[in-house]
Amino acid sequence: MAKTHAYAALLRGINVGGHRKVPMADLHSLVTDLGHGHVRTYLQSGNAVFTSETDDEDGLARGIERAVEERFGFTVDCLVRGGPYLASVVGDCPFPAGRLEGRQLHVTYFSERVEPERFAGVDRDAHLPEDFRLGDRALYLYTPGGIGRSRLADALARASVKKGLVATTRNWNTVDRLAEMTAGEPV
Repeated sequence: MAKTHAYAALLRGINVGGHRKVPMADLHSLVTDLGHGHVRTYLQSGNAVFTSETDDEDGLARGIERAVEERFGFTVDCLVRGGPYLASVVGDCPFPAGRLEGRQLHVTYFSERVEPERFAGVDRDAHLPEDFRLGDRALYLYTPGGIGRSRLADALARASVKKGLVATTRNWNTVDRLAEMTAGEPV
């Protein structure tokens, strides 16, 4: 029997403001219908945890994107990340996550490595006490007042935009929970 791996699928921009609706029960069915095991969804923001025998994260993401388009009639970007990667994002956090509220800390996951030069035009001092740090295909964003009022988040989003680059953001509570849900990869 082949080894299975635990993954989280992060769908971008679904169930926001009543647009691009994907009920989590339907997302669960969609991922199950693709042949993946141990499927669970988390929150309404497009998070699905599952197991698969493949180690091709990009292939898994493309499969979910195609299935969403076929079933719901719209395109959606998807990133798939394995349990060890998600655990490393939590472990490598440069901010004191344990002392912050989940709404104060966010992680933007990128489809590929992003060079620091991309954000060179963002004036960190102009946005204090907000701050950010780059990680492995991730950006950590500290917003003490929450992301909804963050001018730094807006500046970083503009700097992130690049054709072909997929980016999706989760608050720290979700980041931590997805790492927990994918921990201890099944055999």
